[in-house]
Amino acid sequence: MTSHPLHFKSIVEVGQMIRRGEVTSVGVTRHMLDLIASVDGRFKSYIHLCGERALEQAEAADAALAAGLYRGQLHGVPIAIKDLCYTTYAPTRAGTTIYRGFMAPHNATVVDRLETAGAVILGKLSMTEGAYTGHHPTIPAPKNPWNESYWVGTSSSGSGVAPSAGLCFASLGSDTGGSIRYPCATCGLTGIKPTFGRVSRHGVFALAESLDHVGPMARSVADCAVILQAMAGWDAHDPTSLDVPVPDYATEIGKGVRDMRIGIDREYAFRGVDREVATALEQAVEVFETLGARIIEVTLPDYDALVDAWIMMCAIETAVAHQDTYPARKEEYGPDLAQLIEEGLSTTGTEAARGHHLRINFSMAFEALFGGIDCMLCPTMPSPTPSLADMKDYGADPAVLNAIMRYTAPYDFSGSPTVTLPNGFDNAGMPLSMQIVGPKLGEAAIIRAGDAFQSVTDWHTRHPDIGGDVRTRPKTDNRNTTATGIERWNG
Repeated sequence: MTSHPLHFKSIVEVGQMIRRGEVTSVGVTRHMLDLIASVDGRFKSYIHLCGERALEQAEAADAALAAGLYRGQLHGVPIAIKDLCYTTYAPTRAGTTIYRGFMAPHNATVVDRLETAGAVILGKLSMTEGAYTGHHPTIPAPKNPWNESYWVGTSSSGSGVAPSAGLCFASLGSDTGGSIRYPCATCGLTGIKPTFGRVSRHGVFALAESLDHVGPMARSVADCAVILQAMAGWDAHDPTSLDVPVPDYATEIGKGVRDMRIGIDREYAFRGVDREVATALEQAVEVFETLGARIIEVTLPDYDALVDAWIMMCAIETAVAHQDTYPARKEEYGPDLAQLIEEGLSTTGTEAARGHHLRINFSMAFEALFGGIDCMLCPTMPSPTPSLADMKDYGADPAVLNAIMRYTAPYDFSGSPTVTLPNGFDNAGMPLSMQIVGPKLGEAAIIRAGDAFQSVTDWHTRHPDIGGDVRTRPKTDNRNTTATGIERWNG
């Protein structure tokens, strides 16, 4: 028996197992589909399963490998995608009812690129309505596998639950104000929000066009780097994508952080922060110092007014994104998304201009910080994962929302890359998290730093007890046999 069940292995591990013939892609995919059938009725992470097609993809991956064609570390590895990415083979509804049954005329660029890299797509993952804060009242919200009475983050909720519960090896999420980072923080995952324009948004439903980012969510920095490598780069169909070379992110894995300059603004990072979050971050600073990094004190540009402006700026762009269906089909919208659109419609041009100027000023000043540092460390949230009861109370207090978003919204405004990763557990047994923020196109630096941290800590290797009746044992059969490579039994 291996140290972890197959479904909790890393992309790098399972990809090598498939390549060596220790398991087959078909066997791994069947195992994942069986596990989803066993436990996802409770967790509700998937909104649409593509089981038959996934098995066809897995069969093709095994056949290609037998013929000597290897596509890379994603070859034959089952992953899943957030249900705002267009797919021609499954509906894309973006957490709404207005798009129920919508069949896209083409795949999202990111979907095509992941499939070209050999990934097997298990299905589409549930999300909040339109990628804003709340799930549509008629669609069940995914449950946190660490504790179902705790928040699962927003809006990539299913994308956080599925890899955390072992129901895919990685997922795609999107981030407009923190929606890759919050589910990673609450579910004990690692996620990369890339530089704005590093990853194409063609074929991805918009929340706010100038704030939306698409990125990977997985169980390690190394796994996120594999996914990012496959989907990053210029896209002729997305005029906001950046026509610049994509580095080989794999070369950053194992490089270490000796003499790397890591900035921290202690007032920003620790003011008003829960003791458990602060302690975990201080311990992370010590880890980096022990690894040879240089910790440098910095001062973040003024961000308070910018955070206050985030809802207004998001609301304006969301109103544009929904202009064809709102208010024409207003009665079909849930209350949270409808309220956001109404705010956007009522915002004046001068208010929007002030928000735009705040964004420009912060973005330019923040990028200038990286003349003296390689990356910056800060929390993901000021508090441990809140319970669902706490979140209900928080929703009535704008000050609480602003406090939470001070660690996420500024870097959507600036378009800066971030990696979110676990750095401990709180007294309730829920994951704690931190962020490493880099300069624009600085994904290599944050991957290097995050991987170095994970090379000497084990927070990212811990998994929730998901129950179910599927266990795994790899077989050593040659890949050309008919064996699935996985045995399943009850017990």
